[in-house]
Amino acid sequence: MKRVSQPPQRQLVTALDVGSSKVSALIAEKGEGGSLRILGTGQRQSRGVQRGFVADMERTEAAIREAVEQAERIAATNVDQVFVGFSAGGLVSTIASVEVDIGGERVERRDIEQLLAVGQQSIEGGGRMILHALPALYTLDGLEGVKKPLGLHAGKLGVDIHVISADPPPVRNLDLCVRSAHLGVEAIIASPVAAGKACLGEEERELGVALVELGAGVTNISVFAGGVLLGLKSIPMGGIDITDDIASAFGTRRIEAERMKCFYGSATTSPRDNHDMIELSPMAGAEAGAEPTRITRAQLITVIRQRLDHMMGEIADALKDLGFGGPFGRQVVITGGGAELKGMADYVQGVLGRSVRVGRPQMPGLPEAHSGPAFATLAGLVQFAASEEVDLSAFKIQQAQPQKAAGGGMMQRLVSAFKSSY
Repeated sequence: MKRVSQPPQRQLVTALDVGSSKVSALIAEKGEGGSLRILGTGQRQSRGVQRGFVADMERTEAAIREAVEQAERIAATNVDQVFVGFSAGGLVSTIASVEVDIGGERVERRDIEQLLAVGQQSIEGGGRMILHALPALYTLDGLEGVKKPLGLHAGKLGVDIHVISADPPPVRNLDLCVRSAHLGVEAIIASPVAAGKACLGEEERELGVALVELGAGVTNISVFAGGVLLGLKSIPMGGIDITDDIASAFGTRRIEAERMKCFYGSATTSPRDNHDMIELSPMAGAEAGAEPTRITRAQLITVIRQRLDHMMGEIADALKDLGFGGPFGRQVVITGGGAELKGMADYVQGVLGRSVRVGRPQMPGLPEAHSGPAFATLAGLVQFAASEEVDLSAFKIQQAQPQKAAGGGMMQRLVSAFKSSY
């Protein structure tokens, strides 16, 4: 009797982005060569998250459950593990450098494993929760910037480890919400890491680029060079503030203000703005039969620009604090929902005086509704999870004695160069 062979087990990757305005989920299947096939997506309005922090456990849990269930229905499959994005403030990026002596022999895989184990033991959270510990570049007897040391001879083998940590309470609250929705958490991934994976090319990350995520409640600014994320800052301000300014200025509901921003709003002005009229829906409780208010598009853009000018001042200060200048600071990529505002790239370029482009997720097969900059983090979560990059925050500790590298590595000097605007 011929035995029936079992079908190969599917390699599913599920991403969950819990933001201040929406909760979105994406289920993908990993194929040969690391390719990804999108199976299903889901989205729900976020009502329990403020400025990236969980503020209402019950409402956040419900939105997570509904978004994942919608993605499961479209994908015709069930998932029980997710990779979750973390976009709240409090993220800190540092570089740790370690090395081991291998006695002039060829670098073998066990040498790299020992080095990574030493690196993991040398990482100190200092009361913070380590989200990522990513090996960046290796050194061989002082030769820096080595990407693939395997098979080369060296007396000492070193590595620069990029560490991203967060304040523990917000991470634990997010983890609890996801688990309360009966989902296991594979990993919690920093939003700038995911968005950078989706929007930035390898050469951009090597040469130096700033990524500005214009979220609903939080704006994250991160600087990349040498292929890794060197520093980041968060501003508790985003698209929701623009919506609230519109609602307050014209006495209308938030839902109407959001509609006006999306359909008629712009970051740049034009001569026609004084002639284009916009009709406002009255607030709840207005007298029946009251005449609807009308404003010009120029009035709307004036309100939007006031908030944008304030935000860009904060962003410019953050870039300066991160040392984004000189030969490194010439390229800026904006992403997130705020990047979808008409004329935003031109406006940011004019304010910062740097080359600016809109970062959209580079991922084949994404549904059109999820292919814009607002879904960069979601796409990046799946790409990061499927890439199987070595992350020492999840690395099994082996017995080895940590040994700090003298003088710091190449990544540490890159950070110093940024700080001095070299």
